[in-house]
Amino acid sequence: MVELTYPTIKHHGAIDGVTGSCHELFIDADNSVLIDCGLFQGAEVSGTGAGANQLAIDFALDNVRALLVTHCHIDHVGRIPYLVAAGFRGPIYCSEPTAKLLPLVLEDAVAVGISRDRQLIEPFIELIKSRLVAVPYAQWQAVTLAADCGSALRVKFNPAGHILGSAYIECEVTTGKQKQRIVFSGDLGGPYTPLLPAPKSPYQADVLVLESTYGNRLHENRKQRQAQLQQLIGRCLQNSGVILIPAFSIGRTQELLYELEDIIHRHKTQAVAKGLLWQEMEIIVDSPLASRFTEVYKQLKPYWDAEAKARLRTGRHPLAFEQLTTVNNHQDHLAAVSYLQKTAKPCIVIAAGGMCAGGRIVNYLKALIEDKRTDILLVGYQAAGTPGRDIQQYGPKHGYVELDGRRYTINAGVYTLNGYSAHADRNSLLRFVKGMRNKPSQIRLIHGDDAAKKALQQALMGLFPEIRVLIP
Repeated sequence: MVELTYPTIKHHGAIDGVTGSCHELFIDADNSVLIDCGLFQGAEVSGTGAGANQLAIDFALDNVRALLVTHCHIDHVGRIPYLVAAGFRGPIYCSEPTAKLLPLVLEDAVAVGISRDRQLIEPFIELIKSRLVAVPYAQWQAVTLAADCGSALRVKFNPAGHILGSAYIECEVTTGKQKQRIVFSGDLGGPYTPLLPAPKSPYQADVLVLESTYGNRLHENRKQRQAQLQQLIGRCLQNSGVILIPAFSIGRTQELLYELEDIIHRHKTQAVAKGLLWQEMEIIVDSPLASRFTEVYKQLKPYWDAEAKARLRTGRHPLAFEQLTTVNNHQDHLAAVSYLQKTAKPCIVIAAGGMCAGGRIVNYLKALIEDKRTDILLVGYQAAGTPGRDIQQYGPKHGYVELDGRRYTINAGVYTLNGYSAHADRNSLLRFVKGMRNKPSQIRLIHGDDAAKKALQQALMGLFPEIRVLIP
């Protein structure tokens, strides 16, 4: 048997794709911590080869002392209910904004995936809240390990610029006189993410576990992508139909609202289409969860970036403007779908979920995807095996997508806006490494498809030949 050298890392997810993030940092033979515990989506699988729908925890928890959460997207936190059910009893460390958002995410995840029984959900959410340890950004936090183990761990959360509350996590492991710094990037944002400051590199790392979602792509800059969004909306409305934007309830929805408010503010009395001014354009957000997240985003204004705070000071309301309509209850949702199916009224609908694999966007797609007047704007990564990927791949050829067991011909126009990904592109990922004063000796690339990981690996090795760049 090979004797392990500590600290060491085992990946339980996000190694064969971009979902199911879960990584275990072993401090020594008797102590470890988990970094994230997310759902697999689409055709992606865990490191053990389990299927995409695998929910049960398939690794030992006896020595897991804590869970560290980088941010609360479902592919990073969606398996927490199953982790607790499997016997995890430790604390859950996260940033202060994430501590406010995470109970909402898990409440929805339980209601959708496990049970709608409030008598089951409410005690579980209270249990999660009791386990949460909210850690201020840039402050070291000690993590309790087994008594007399001779090792120590402290962690620090730093803004990652991905969604509100997102963090990359520095883990400092002390064994005897030896110290090692392991950094988990979580999901990093680019320098132009609306509402959020850009991430700043850590001073040092011995090992960096780095996401690679867009390791082989470059995004447009903020001005270009907003102009592209504006132009595409104008182009789509020439059909006098509905524009559907599938979006994750947290992060992407708020960023889109922020950008749309700015476009409307700057072009109020200009025509977006024949007979329709920008200030008359209705934007429908159909997601109760997104509405709740947006309210929390408003409460967390101290964490907004300087530009967003400046807009507030001038009396603007980037996340609550006149043209915005929110749909909350299910009856109103069904009525909105039916009305738009009958009328194809020109408007923008932002609905959950981002990969079209569930959520209210599915009902809109079933009702409108075969209507040539409809347009679909994809503004985020579409994982292999999801309806979103099928729409992206086969839509331009008027192929089909399967939704709830039925095939629908894609007559709608399909457009992809990669610039609105909340993930850093290749140059931003390289900049994150460049910005470290003391570079890591090893980088482990996760959370990306094979092409993205290999392209980023080549770029990193070209810039930093002294660093060992691994694809686990």
